[in-house]
Amino acid sequence: MHGMMMNQPLSIIEILRYAAGAHPGGEIVSVRTEGDIHRESYAEAYARSGQLAHALAGLGIGEGDRVATLAWNGYRHFELYYGVSGMGAVCHTINPRLSAEQMLYIIGHAEDKVLFFDVTFTPIIEGLAEHLPPGMTLVAMTDRAHMPDSTLDLMCYEDLIADQPAEYDWPDLDEEAAAALCYTSGTTGNPKGALYTHRSTVLHAMTVAIGLSKSLTEGARVLPVVPLFHVNAWGLPYAAPLTGASLVMPGPKLDGPSLFDLMDSERVTSAWGVPTVWLGLRGEIDKRGKNPDGFAQVVIGGSAAARSMIEGFEKSGVEVCHAWGMTEMSPVGTHGLLSAPMKELSWDDQMALKAKQGRRLYGVELKIVDDAGNRLPHDGKAAGELFVRGNTVISGYFANPEATEKAFDDDGWFGTGDVASIDAQGFLVIQDRTKDLIKSGGEWISSIDIENIVMAHPKVASCAVIAVPHPKWDERPLLVVVLEGDDKPTLEEIHEMLLEHLAKWQLPDDMVFADELPLTATGKVSKLTLRQTYADHTLPDAG
Repeated sequence: MHGMMMNQPLSIIEILRYAAGAHPGGEIVSVRTEGDIHRESYAEAYARSGQLAHALAGLGIGEGDRVATLAWNGYRHFELYYGVSGMGAVCHTINPRLSAEQMLYIIGHAEDKVLFFDVTFTPIIEGLAEHLPPGMTLVAMTDRAHMPDSTLDLMCYEDLIADQPAEYDWPDLDEEAAAALCYTSGTTGNPKGALYTHRSTVLHAMTVAIGLSKSLTEGARVLPVVPLFHVNAWGLPYAAPLTGASLVMPGPKLDGPSLFDLMDSERVTSAWGVPTVWLGLRGEIDKRGKNPDGFAQVVIGGSAAARSMIEGFEKSGVEVCHAWGMTEMSPVGTHGLLSAPMKELSWDDQMALKAKQGRRLYGVELKIVDDAGNRLPHDGKAAGELFVRGNTVISGYFANPEATEKAFDDDGWFGTGDVASIDAQGFLVIQDRTKDLIKSGGEWISSIDIENIVMAHPKVASCAVIAVPHPKWDERPLLVVVLEGDDKPTLEEIHEMLLEHLAKWQLPDDMVFADELPLTATGKVSKLTLRQTYADHTLPDAG
């Protein structure tokens, strides 16, 4: 027996239409590539998205066509999110940190028809130009006065939409229609596409708004350092207008001093991003001796945050929310906010919980399994491969049946490639990526456990642990350290620190120093690059 309720398809453009009327005080503040700061209300963004949709239709874009972006966080990129998907096309965000080969692959695989780009990426476009699909339209996201000096045939964003009407007859789309496309960073093989729907995107926005409600309230001012060019900036372009929170877009200026100044002047209340970004901001906070004005919460995801980083923020009065997710999950799957009873625990117990990857969001299910696929208990002790399912999780990779077949178990759950445990309270602990675990003498060693402890050493700015070959034990841990200053810690110092938490056989056999750690296209430490760099490293007792 069915109930008797209306069934209105979920639609992305309805989020912005709602925000335009319900949240007149909400705005998008953008650091522009032109060098100034731009302000735009949600009502203005809605009108300009309508103009953009008319312009796209004039270029021959129709339902299901892919429209690519290569851009920083800013109001024009935000408008593309809504104008493209609202008219029924698919917004394909491209990560500018990918290699030229990977960019060309995903542009060809997605069959993009138009490419919008920020002018700072003009050299990238010029380098790709002769290999782009024939007839692809290129649009520079700027005004006429700031058009780049290029031999390419470029259209101007502001000219393109200038004479278009703001009112657009948005189509009634199937909520399962494709809306956005994002490719994994492709550390192994070609990047794989996650094709989001209107339904999954709206549900994800609602889920994030509920789960991370302290960040997303009317009047809040949220800084997405996490880029719009990757996994929809963790859903913030949708969740913020839905709740009435304003967005403060940093554009290309992501260094510690620039972020501090922007956050301070705009009274940012919550900032979202990966740990590597917050290292720079923490350094600037320490240098100035204060937090940016109004800064109350930081959401950290993308890779595990060291407990020392979490404690540093918390001691300064900034609440940390440790989150976890994946491109294939839209992407947020868990949040680390503590319940009221948990806030009555001791400081150490609270920090121990915050160092975990949090509890599942509504609509996301988690399970861990052993090598035979048997479910393991959520007791905080058993560890196995993490699988997920839910309304915001992909059902397959875009136009890639081979990758799809490998990614799901017989019950339709998606395999994350993470090794994890889940405790009785539902807290997830990511122990490592399956490919980053170190197998030594038949025993597994977690690189993340070592890294999180070593990061608390005062002489260590950042670090990573990788496996290197060993003639007796197959693999042993190598610690790669970036120094905080000129003084080098000894391996004995590091061992002494680690022995408070780990067994002797889990300690790194050697330590090397690097000027910086290589990063992937999504801002995570590239352990693949480190393994290649130190593939021939000889450990002290292995010579």
